[in-house]
Amino acid sequence: MTEAYIIDACRTPRGGGKYGKGALTHIHPQRLGATVLRALAERNDLNTADVDDIIWGCNAQVGDAAGDIGRMSALDAGYDIRSSAVTLDRFCGSGITTVNIAAASIMAGMEDVVIAGGCEMMSAAGKPDTPPASPFLDKGNLHLRDLHPQPHQGVCADAIATLEGIPREALDALAAESQARAANAIANGHFDKSLVPVYNDDGSLALDKEEFPRPGTTAESLSELNPSFVRFMDMPLDEAGTSFRGLVAQVYPDLDVVNVHHAGNSSGVVDGAAALLLASPEYAEKQGWKPRAKIVAMANMGDSPTLMLNAPVPAAKKVLAKAGLTVDDIDLWEINEAFAVVAEKFIRDLDLDREKVNVNGGAMALGHPIGATGSILVGTLLDELERRNLKRGLVTMCAAGGMAPAIIIERV
Repeated sequence: MTEAYIIDACRTPRGGGKYGKGALTHIHPQRLGATVLRALAERNDLNTADVDDIIWGCNAQVGDAAGDIGRMSALDAGYDIRSSAVTLDRFCGSGITTVNIAAASIMAGMEDVVIAGGCEMMSAAGKPDTPPASPFLDKGNLHLRDLHPQPHQGVCADAIATLEGIPREALDALAAESQARAANAIANGHFDKSLVPVYNDDGSLALDKEEFPRPGTTAESLSELNPSFVRFMDMPLDEAGTSFRGLVAQVYPDLDVVNVHHAGNSSGVVDGAAALLLASPEYAEKQGWKPRAKIVAMANMGDSPTLMLNAPVPAAKKVLAKAGLTVDDIDLWEINEAFAVVAEKFIRDLDLDREKVNVNGGAMALGHPIGATGSILVGTLLDELERRNLKRGLVTMCAAGGMAPAIIIERV
C-alpha cells in the first residue's frame, strides 16, 4: 500500500452566517470553493489537468449549493476540464470524509493527485429563495421516526449533558477557553499559513480575517445567556404535535432534560471553505513537492441517532486501534466543538490533557461551516504540529444521524 501525503492546505476566513450581515453572505458558494481551489493550484504550481479527482463536502446541497458544487467550484477556479469532481454529504463530518476518501484512493494505488475539501454557506438559510428546511432529519418519515427518533442537535447536546451530569458551568468554562485560545491564535498569526482572502466579483476585498470570534468573552458573561433550546422542547413541529421532548422521551422516557447550551457554548453559524492537496509519493517527487504529512489511519463510526453527538469517542478509539497507537501517542487533538458537551465529554472519556486539545480554539469561537469544517481542522492541526515541531495528531467530529469520521496524520 502506498502512502498518501498532504502537500498543502488552505481555507477562507469564516464569515458571519446571518444572511445580509456577514461579509460573505452575498457571495455564491462556488466562489468560496473556487477561492481555495485556485489558491492550492497557485501555491503549488499545480497542473490541474493532472488532478485525478476533487472530493468535495457540502451539507446543504440546495439552492445555490446544488448541482455538484465541487465540480462547479473547480470550473470557476479555472481548473482543467479533465479534473473531475464529486460532492458528498456526511453532515458535519463531510470535510473529514472528503480527506479520507481522497487518501484512500491514493493509498489504494488508484490515483496520484486528489484534492479534498468542502464549503458551506450557512447564511443561505436566511436567503429568500432558499427552500425551507424540515425541522426533522427524518423529513417526516414516521417509520424511521419510530425506529430512530432524532431531535434537534441542540436538544441532543442538552440531553447528553443531562445524562452525563456535566453542569453548565463546565461547558461555559470550555467555551470561554475556546474564545481565549482563538484570540491568542489570531493575534499571533497561527492561522496565517493556511488563510486565503476572499474577493468580491469586482476585485475588492470581501474578507481576510475571522469574523465570528468574540474576544474578551468570559465564563461570567456566558453565564448571563439564556439557554437556546428550551423553546424547541415542547413546540409542536407538525400537525401531529410532535415535539423534540417527545422524540427524546421515546428512547429516554425518564430523562428530564436540563437545557444548558446557548449561543455562546454552541458552534457559530458561519460561511467558509477549505481544501487540501494530497498526492502519492511518486507524483510528489516528480513535482518536486515536499510533503508536509502523511495519512496514518482513517475510521468511521456510528452511534445513537437519538443522542446524535456521541460517536467521536468510539471513532477515536477505532482509528487509534487501526493505527496501533494509544492516546499517549497523539500530540495534538482536534475535536469539533459542535456543542460544548461534545468536546467536554471527549476530553473526560479519553482522559486527555486539555493543553493538547483544540489548542487554537474551536467552533464555539470560530464557527462551524458544516461541509468545510473537517477539512479546516485537518489543515489547522497540520499547521500547529509544524509550529510546535510535534509529530502526530487526530481529528474527529460528530455528525448528524449519530456518526463520526476520524483521521490521524503524521508529519514527514
